[in-house]
Amino acid sequence: MFASFSALSTRRRGAARLAAATLLSGLVAAGSLTGAGPAAADETAQNQGGATATMSGLKTHGAAVIHGDTGDQQVSAGLFEMSVEGGGTLQTYCVDIHNPTQQDAKYHETPWSGTSLVANKDAGRIRWILQNSYPQVNDLAALAAKAGVKGGLTEQDAAAGTQVAIWRYSDAADVEAVDPQAERLADYLQQNAGDLPEPQASLTLDPPAVSGHPGERLGPVTVRTDAGGVTVTPPADAAVSGVRVVGGDGKEITSARDGSEVYFEVPEDAADGTATLTVQASTTVPVGRAFTSASRSQTQILAGSSESTVSATASATWAKTGAIPALSAAKDCAKGGVVITAGNEGDEAFTFELMGVRHSIPAGESRTVTIPLREDQAYDFTIRGPSGFEKRFTGVLDCRTQGSEAGDATQTLTEPSPATVGGTAPDTNLAETGSSDMTPLIAGLAVTLVILGGAAMTITRRRNGRAED
Repeated sequence: MFASFSALSTRRRGAARLAAATLLSGLVAAGSLTGAGPAAADETAQNQGGATATMSGLKTHGAAVIHGDTGDQQVSAGLFEMSVEGGGTLQTYCVDIHNPTQQDAKYHETPWSGTSLVANKDAGRIRWILQNSYPQVNDLAALAAKAGVKGGLTEQDAAAGTQVAIWRYSDAADVEAVDPQAERLADYLQQNAGDLPEPQASLTLDPPAVSGHPGERLGPVTVRTDAGGVTVTPPADAAVSGVRVVGGDGKEITSARDGSEVYFEVPEDAADGTATLTVQASTTVPVGRAFTSASRSQTQILAGSSESTVSATASATWAKTGAIPALSAAKDCAKGGVVITAGNEGDEAFTFELMGVRHSIPAGESRTVTIPLREDQAYDFTIRGPSGFEKRFTGVLDCRTQGSEAGDATQTLTEPSPATVGGTAPDTNLAETGSSDMTPLIAGLAVTLVILGGAAMTITRRRNGRAED
């Protein structure tokens, strides 16, 4: 009972994602960086800081009916619960009706720019609904009176009605609550929703990567948080490397607050290298923050938060001579891909090839490179330089609430098992309702492109699988 979603047989996303799924593409790019410090592979999923949580399931819900071209589908509608790493609990609603929720999926706090909300003119109305309904408004008698609901509201009614109102804006879904009280609440919320801005992140570091020379303070890295303060953890090998985390006055720091600027202070005699610092805090995550999963589990939006642990990291690279890159990446749904930000504080250009295109970042400058991807495409690429420098980025582009028309696609090697929906209606399995008529399909395809000195190697792995009908 972990999926609250439309399982309409012709709905493109359910079929495309679970029955056919997507192409797993590995893109490995080698840069002609000189002078970069030795470092182990630095793998970065597009987690820009904040809360990380695991899906516990649909906890408070009622029933809803989605009206589709081929008929009606009854589904569960309501509040999900997630457990935060390090402590805390989140309550969320779904903003991705055509996609199932995977049990135990790991979620990361994500800006709207990394979700379908960035292109949704009604995203601010969804946040208004969250702020003005259950569980933010937990006086159900008052909520019922305001919405004109005769007979009052149960928690199940309130959760179902709120979810239905959100779906009407997040997915433009033709959906209604089964319970009359919940339906009245949904109508009230939809009709009265105002437009609110995106909430700030619970915790981020800006920028997440810096570079420079030994003997310098590398940064600043600015703390952005709604917490009263954060703890700062220096690099794990600080005692050996001598790298310190300091404030603008050069004094070592172990705590900071919103707006604080922190620096990596690298000894002048330090060998070329890299380091990472971590900041952590305990706070309530702002209502309206989005949460996404690399396993393609249904995108969620925050409705409530206990005091929860949030964290963020920043990295530094230094070298005595040559190019000195600072690399970070973020999903950008408005641009349809992953945007890599490449800075270079060295004295030579940082040059690399990615997907057959050569990029050069002049000394002292920063550029952005957009890697275009298909919807639901998994990606895994690494930018390398000599002396062991490499930065790896992985993730899945998940930008739409409804996929493209059904067509041949492949299932990723790590596709989770289909989840089920439950509630007042009989349990409905995604395999019965969210699949296409396709029979045997390619279950996985991994492609790695290695671009180094003009040479390219493609490795293709295939294995057969079967999509459930």
